[in-house]
Amino acid sequence: MEVRQLQIFKILAEELNFTRTAGRVHTVQSNVTAQIKALEEELGAPLFDRLGRRVALTDAGRRFQPFAEQALTAMEQGQRALQAGAEPSGPVRVGAPESLLTYRLPAVLRTFRRRFPYVELVFRPHTDASLGAELETGKLDLALHMCDAITNPIFVSIPLRTERVFLLSHASLPIARLRTVKPSDLAGQTMLLTEFGCGYRAKLDRVMALQNIRPGHVTEFSSVEAIKQCIVAGMGVAILPAIVVASELRRRQFKVLNWAGPSLDIATHIVWHKDKWVSPAMAAFRDLVRETIESSETEDQHRG
Repeated sequence: MEVRQLQIFKILAEELNFTRTAGRVHTVQSNVTAQIKALEEELGAPLFDRLGRRVALTDAGRRFQPFAEQALTAMEQGQRALQAGAEPSGPVRVGAPESLLTYRLPAVLRTFRRRFPYVELVFRPHTDASLGAELETGKLDLALHMCDAITNPIFVSIPLRTERVFLLSHASLPIARLRTVKPSDLAGQTMLLTEFGCGYRAKLDRVMALQNIRPGHVTEFSSVEAIKQCIVAGMGVAILPAIVVASELRRRQFKVLNWAGPSLDIATHIVWHKDKWVSPAMAAFRDLVRETIESSETEDQHRG
């Protein structure tokens, strides 16, 4: 089994198209076909179905895919380990939910670029559902994750800070005039929520499920910015971290509801796979994130 075959397999599994794969690996289509055929013969199983012009992974191909990706990632890490000198360099793939990507990481990025100009940072959004697989296969090197605790023993994590999470609406809605808002007050309300899999949304879902509370309507958004626009328009009740809505609250565009239910606050952790080689670039980013985000919590406490 050759490295070139694994590289071609990985890209073909992403593209599901021989022509585009040939372009990405800078070869002709017939060579891609020959390399995949040789790999299938060595493994003793077809990895792709050729359905006319369509290409699809077989069941064997889907089962082989994470192992091929792990092998390529391990080789990349080995090369970086040999090449690594005093100056951190190379790519670091970081996953984070939109709220942290947009409102926590820019401050980290500004400092990091200045200190470590030879490191290539690649940021990707993730959900709870995709995080484990992406860390296991090496698609992500590190992740910022919002949850109460990391319980899976295959991951190493460092808690960074607790994010305050607010229940919000426009001041014109009847619910905004309540002195306190109990979970039962959400019955029949229009809820403006992030997509399923978001940590703080999951906390609210659990509260409502345990008390058998049904909202009137749930609208899901892939963007917290879209949720904020809908709050301003008076379209319903939302749940968002304080950092996401800080500027709107200063301008009094939103009303923070006086939530009387279980705390919706949630911790932010930095996470990586326990078997992952922590490169100098990864360590530099991890340490700067920890320094920056932990100090932001201290500043919030002093202001509070």
